[in-house]
Amino acid sequence: MANSTGIQALVFDVFGTVVDWRSGVAREAQAFLNRHAPGLDPFEFADAWRREYSPAMEEVRSGRRPYVRLDVLHRENLVKVLNRLGITGIPEAQIDALNLAWHRLDPWPDAVEALYRLKQRFIIAPLSNGNIRLMVDIAKRADLPWDAILGAEVVRAYKPSPQVYSETVEILGLEPAELCLVAAHNGDLAAARRLGLSTAFVARPTEHGAHQTTDLKAEQAWDFVVDDLLQLAGQLGCTR
Repeated sequence: MANSTGIQALVFDVFGTVVDWRSGVAREAQAFLNRHAPGLDPFEFADAWRREYSPAMEEVRSGRRPYVRLDVLHRENLVKVLNRLGITGIPEAQIDALNLAWHRLDPWPDAVEALYRLKQRFIIAPLSNGNIRLMVDIAKRADLPWDAILGAEVVRAYKPSPQVYSETVEILGLEPAELCLVAAHNGDLAAARRLGLSTAFVARPTEHGAHQTTDLKAEQAWDFVVDDLLQLAGQLGCTR
């Protein structure tokens, strides 16, 4: 697997970088909202649910709470949002079903072809805060050809905690610079760089919708800065 960069494996942030979580959650929530809150915009609902994501993980990162998988946090966050919106009396089975929205997300248009190209020369795997079953379900639905499932549940910690990156390097038997994190989020890349990983920024300027204000551009001189994953594949010599 030798190449001019020395990189042997690529690990990917998934939510926002590989898959379009916002459109997928909104799509999955539409029927639920039609029944229980017909005036509510499904994209606003998706955004409200996502806003609980980082605070919930911070409870684990800070040590205030033991590690629990993201499916658990997502469900707790969903209940919080429903209560805040005054959507009450929902059967538990309907809440469970809506929580699976995160398992049924679509890839960005460039993602699948690029991953298949990159897989020819590199080990590829998710490095997501999503739990293993969540990553497997997304991959099977979206045809993401991972070589392994890595990330938060494997190391029982959430990004950007340092051990997520350092333990992943150790799991793959690599030197830090031989592992490249691919992400649409500068903070994720900065945490990986501090541990010596190679870094690739991919622009996803509509991850949070048309009025996104964060991560619109690379904020450091990452090893690769690309407009999409096909461009990254080309820069790494995976043209077909």
